[in-house]
Amino acid sequence: MWTNILITIGAFIGMEMASWAIHKYLMHGPLWNIHKTHHTKNEGYFELNDIFSVFFGSCAIAGIYFGVADFSWPFFVGLGISIYGLAYFILHDMMIHRRVKAFSRPKNTYLRGIADAHRDHHKSRFRDDSVCFGLFVVPMKYFNSKTHD
Repeated sequence: MWTNILITIGAFIGMEMASWAIHKYLMHGPLWNIHKTHHTKNEGYFELNDIFSVFFGSCAIAGIYFGVADFSWPFFVGLGISIYGLAYFILHDMMIHRRVKAFSRPKNTYLRGIADAHRDHHKSRFRDDSVCFGLFVVPMKYFNSKTHD
């Protein structure tokens, strides 16, 4: 049981690390033409950038599918990716960007720090001028309550 819990937690942490690298080096690199739809104002609910969520969701489903018969490690990797995706959706899409208006803007110091870091990430509409590529792990300066607008 503990091994499975550790695999799930490891997959969650691994997703934050992978997401940071993918965001910095691929989305703000060769895949910018897709990701830039997230850095510009959109008329509709969906943006081309959502294809990345479909990709990661597919990885989670594949892990769960291939591991569910005997609850082997791929199941718990898929579970960790799924939990990361749910947390990402709630924090990024619902609280920060308010694509689904179920929550108010974050008031908790940690969540406000994350939102402030993401705001700084979006200050640039260009590929090469962004900062803070992670979502859950950002520089400590964003958690100073004096920096909140």
